[in-house]
Amino acid sequence: MVVHAKKMNETSHTSSTPAKPKILHMVAGAGVGGAEMFSLDAIKAMHDEGLVEQHVICRDYDHYIQAFKDRGITYDILRYNHWERLTGRAKRIITARIEQFKPDLVHSWMGRASSFVPANLKMPALGWFGGYYDLKRYKNCQYFAGCTRDIRRHLIGKSGQPDHCFTLHTFGTLEEDTPVTRAEFDIPENAPLILLLSRMHWKKGIDTLLEALKQLDGFYALLAGSGPDLEKYQKMAQDLGVADRVRFLGWRDDRQALLNLADVCVLPSRYEPFGTVIAESWFAKVPLVAAKAAGAKQYVSHDKDGLLCEIDDVDGLARELKRAGTDQDLRTSLIKRGQETYNNLFSKEVVTQSFLETYKKIITENV
Repeated sequence: MVVHAKKMNETSHTSSTPAKPKILHMVAGAGVGGAEMFSLDAIKAMHDEGLVEQHVICRDYDHYIQAFKDRGITYDILRYNHWERLTGRAKRIITARIEQFKPDLVHSWMGRASSFVPANLKMPALGWFGGYYDLKRYKNCQYFAGCTRDIRRHLIGKSGQPDHCFTLHTFGTLEEDTPVTRAEFDIPENAPLILLLSRMHWKKGIDTLLEALKQLDGFYALLAGSGPDLEKYQKMAQDLGVADRVRFLGWRDDRQALLNLADVCVLPSRYEPFGTVIAESWFAKVPLVAAKAAGAKQYVSHDKDGLLCEIDDVDGLARELKRAGTDQDLRTSLIKRGQETYNNLFSKEVVTQSFLETYKKIITENV
């Protein structure tokens, strides 16, 4: 077993709901990506606000490990692969840590991690969903949480247990970054600037954005993200004649710095259960334009806290981007209403309190 941890609290499992619950997190996602980044953000936020005591079993990603070391959060390394499952190594590490740490609740993030949750635990297990997934990989979880209200509806339908299903939103609160300038990306100071924070994948609708940009003379775009279709979209920008106004940045961690540069944040996805960039744009006071994928349809009110267009609607996307980038009265209104939605549902304080309340409710039911 590979352990990187301080000495654990050896007290027995509590017989009443603790004021500061002990949570063991299992995180098995990729190093980058929306759901993966949020699991890290949530763990950091709950530590920083002193809400829970935590231990994490995760993959060996430098930015995870550094964040835990900076905060004194204990952790174990697990690859969450077939070999570790087949040889029993994963089970030995997980069960040994559970026996030593004695958590009040095990929280598994997404399907792969949930598939490694041991059976017959003495404490409850909560599986978190970032999309409309089946429950097969969550068979040892008794409780389920989705990042949107509609995912919770989906989980109720799949499980038949409404009292065991919760909504746990992601938060849009971003940490301060080192500032960047338009000059670094060769962007004119007065040009309307669109920002996309997304994987380079067909379901994200990047091709719709590039085609819309043809109709937006003088607009520039920063596309921050990596993925399997990056080269395809770089070629497409050349073929459409917009490459001189598009900057492909690759994966970036400085979301706040990029949002501070932008005039408009865009989410043109064909498929998007939520899209944390929605909440991040509201936090950063940047007008949002989104296609009507599931997340945006649930939470964005057109002409109030954001602008919506149909999926794959190039003309509609171009129209709404132009409005958001040039109509100053509209921009002011969108920013004001976006801040209100953020404060009500997606601030770090609101979301972390929701996590704490959910943890305590589940723990109370199982003491």
